[in-house]
Amino acid sequence: MKSVFQRLAGDFFSTILFVVVWMATGSIAIATGVAIAGAIGQFIWAKQRGIQMTAISYASLALIILLGAATLFTGDSRFVLIKPSLAHFGIGAIMLKRGWMARYMPAKVMELAPDLPVIAGYWWAGLMFLTGAGVVATALTGDAKLWGAFVFIVAPAMKIVAFAAQYVLFRFLIGRRVAAAQAGAS
Repeated sequence: MKSVFQRLAGDFFSTILFVVVWMATGSIAIATGVAIAGAIGQFIWAKQRGIQMTAISYASLALIILLGAATLFTGDSRFVLIKPSLAHFGIGAIMLKRGWMARYMPAKVMELAPDLPVIAGYWWAGLMFLTGAGVVATALTGDAKLWGAFVFIVAPAMKIVAFAAQYVLFRFLIGRRVAAAQAGAS
């Protein structure tokens, strides 16, 4: 679990840095400049340590530089604020692959209910697209506080609630299937 949080913190380092600096200074320009510098520094740090960079790593760096530069050039924070939505849309698109969730499921789930992870996978894709749309909608308001609340409070809360609901629903449905199989065997 610790490695998951470390990975997330690394993936969202420039966004977290942006929000912290923006909250401390009240300046989108300073926060954007620090986020760009942080992303470049993080990239150099990873390369020096021999950490393999994926296509997503390069794309993320390019996006923060391009969108950050657009923000600095135009003075419009909406460019840098939409960046997290691109990650949500990309992840949502990946989640449209049938059965992506199967590798994360216990063997018992796949044995008793192989259809549930497929259905849940599509629901998760929908949630990611919805979250991405929420990021865009809040970014387009130009209100960085509203955007920050959505990105750091609402979006994670939506995912936690979805995870908990999926867990409860899977337990219930698989329990029913086990009971039905035992009744049929009797």
